[in-house]
Amino acid sequence: MMNKSSAPVAGRNVVVVGTQWGDEGKGKLVDWLTETATGVVRFQGGHNAGHTLVINGVKTALHLIPSGIMRPGVKCYIGNGVVLSVSKLFEEIEGLEKAGVELRSRLRVSEGCPLILPFHAAIDIAREAAKEKAGTAKIGTTGRGIGPAYEDKIARRALRVQDLKYPDRFATKLRELLDLHNHVLTTYLGSRDMAWDAKLASYMVDGQIQFEAVYTEAMAQAELLKPMIADVSRELNAAHAAGANLLFEGAQGTLLDIDHGTYPFVTSSNCVAGNAAAGAGVGPGLLHYVLGITKAYCTRVGGGPFPTELDWEAEGTPGWHMSTVGAERGTTTGRARRCGWFDAALLKRSAQVNGLSGLCITKLDVLDGLTELKLCTGYQLDGETIDILPMGADDISRCVPIYETLPGWTDSTVGVTDFSKLPTAAQQYLKRIEETTGVPIHMVSTSPDRDHTIMVRHPYHA
Repeated sequence: MMNKSSAPVAGRNVVVVGTQWGDEGKGKLVDWLTETATGVVRFQGGHNAGHTLVINGVKTALHLIPSGIMRPGVKCYIGNGVVLSVSKLFEEIEGLEKAGVELRSRLRVSEGCPLILPFHAAIDIAREAAKEKAGTAKIGTTGRGIGPAYEDKIARRALRVQDLKYPDRFATKLRELLDLHNHVLTTYLGSRDMAWDAKLASYMVDGQIQFEAVYTEAMAQAELLKPMIADVSRELNAAHAAGANLLFEGAQGTLLDIDHGTYPFVTSSNCVAGNAAAGAGVGPGLLHYVLGITKAYCTRVGGGPFPTELDWEAEGTPGWHMSTVGAERGTTTGRARRCGWFDAALLKRSAQVNGLSGLCITKLDVLDGLTELKLCTGYQLDGETIDILPMGADDISRCVPIYETLPGWTDSTVGVTDFSKLPTAAQQYLKRIEETTGVPIHMVSTSPDRDHTIMVRHPYHA
């Protein structure tokens, strides 16, 4: 492993995906790579995602808008695979504009995006409350309405961005949806007896979401959104034909994928690289390189199995070190992230389902000061040794990790941009990750700052 450079290739497209349970630091790397890209595309998820960027010491949190928005001149696209809360989109737009970011002329929103409306969030919250009341395991959703919005999409009843252009059509579909969802809220989920936050309560009477409140707000938002609504598929294919470099930005992480993750403790969309094609409207032949983002350790927010989880609340322990030094709290919810050792068997599963071209290891600097590290190479499951994460929460919850012990380091790695300048033990740790996962490390992040990155092979270069 060494630092290399070569010329950028025009018309080359890169997919960036998280390889763990999300929160791997994708936002920083997408922002960094947009120095070469001319367009950035979000292709799945909703405002349950959170990407944090640090540029010249200033922190910016993004939830819906692609991370490339912080680069002047870069176009940003929200693809049809995203479920869209227009309210949250404009909150984010206004926050960025207050910070001096010009973006409305550069942001394009697919007319095929399903809309997240207030009743979706109400159902999400009420379901989790019902699970808690019944004493069953909560999924650990963000309560933002993502899952219920995807349910409407799959059931072929969703209101989509294109419906905002036709008030009568929107009203008819909205009434039908409200009849269904208000019935579920009141009859099955006990919405009349729940304490709602002020925002959701403003749409409600007697536990039911009111048509007029939702419709009036949506029509006002439609006028603001119309200049940004586009046929994103057509624009992306045209940009590629003109030689543009595109970057496809995934949200969450592979182990939260609805099909390939720790089901049922997953999100409601496909987070894997292949969904970049379906979620943006391009052919899979236009996805040339897949960069997997992984922390130098593991974290997880919410419920579900986590084989290498440590006691991250006990002061002075390695898990506590990761939690505090890594500032491990969710960008979207502020919830504490569970922390544990790096899991190579988990990453093998991610590499398999994503077809990874290379890895970017983030937060290497968080491990500074740990004198001993453990790396999970496989598991014991029902008396058998396996070297790849099984599918589904039931099997994963019974996995007992098999660890290798490696030396840590005390020298700082913060801000290092040359692999050879890393402490010897840090170099050995990274090389062992390559060996055990079978995926080459092409980038290493050594702090949240945009420029603190070691480049081994640039995804946009030959």
